[in-house]
Amino acid sequence: MEAYRVAGHDAPLTLVLGGTGKTGRRVVERLQARSVATRVGSRAGVPRFDWDDRETWAPALRGVGAVYVAYAPDLAVPAAEPAITGLVEAAAAEGVERLVLLSGRGEAEAERCERIVQGSGMAWTILRASWFAQNFTEGFFYDLVLSGEVALPAGPVAEPFVDAEDIAAVAVAALTEEGHGGQLYELTGPRLLSFAEAVATIAGATGRPVRYVPISVEAFVAELAAQQVPDDAIALLRYLFTTVLDGRNEALADGVRQALGREPHDFAAFARGAAARGAWSL
Repeated sequence: MEAYRVAGHDAPLTLVLGGTGKTGRRVVERLQARSVATRVGSRAGVPRFDWDDRETWAPALRGVGAVYVAYAPDLAVPAAEPAITGLVEAAAAEGVERLVLLSGRGEAEAERCERIVQGSGMAWTILRASWFAQNFTEGFFYDLVLSGEVALPAGPVAEPFVDAEDIAAVAVAALTEEGHGGQLYELTGPRLLSFAEAVATIAGATGRPVRYVPISVEAFVAELAAQQVPDDAIALLRYLFTTVLDGRNEALADGVRQALGREPHDFAAFARGAAARGAWSL
């Protein structure tokens, strides 16, 4: 996607890395709605940005004043720390002034990446988010919902699922407004839900029979392997379900209210809206 500029203005661009992903595309939409000069950082972007090809980084960063950093697949993977280190160096060399990093709750590896950004010498904001509600509409859980059976090794652990729209709203505020520099916003939804409760909420919103089935991690991994999911993706999912979902994140945070002055969207409202838009229609 070509860089979006406001006619007659030479304002520095805002680069959105992961600009076609769950949060990134929402950030792009909100920035463009504000007429902010925006560049979409992706492999299909112009200029392109590829985390696996450092030769693409400097051209994508050129002329950029602020960057939204969403690293894929997750800051918990081994490649993330050197990638964030390299990106910070490249951004500083190009004169970038502001970094907004999407991070994850309960991930020691992600916190190391946060510290790299915090020590960059640039203005920074950290968005430490809980699991996305949109995982049920755009991510790994989507096909499971459609099948009518969401079989996962989550047990009774509760998660404060956060709406990606809230993450995007906070990101845009941090990218475009004063007062967010040096802030670490922990972003969650307004209440804790077990996966069984989340799936029941979706079933109620759709009017379709959808049930949650708790399974062992071993059964989960075996099913992923049978589906020929790559080993590195399986390792990440095992980590997320056995470490991040060990109960450490069973608490609410008020980052959305701190950043935006309002409460976060509730999961039930997300489910009703998604169902009304036909997100789970067969």
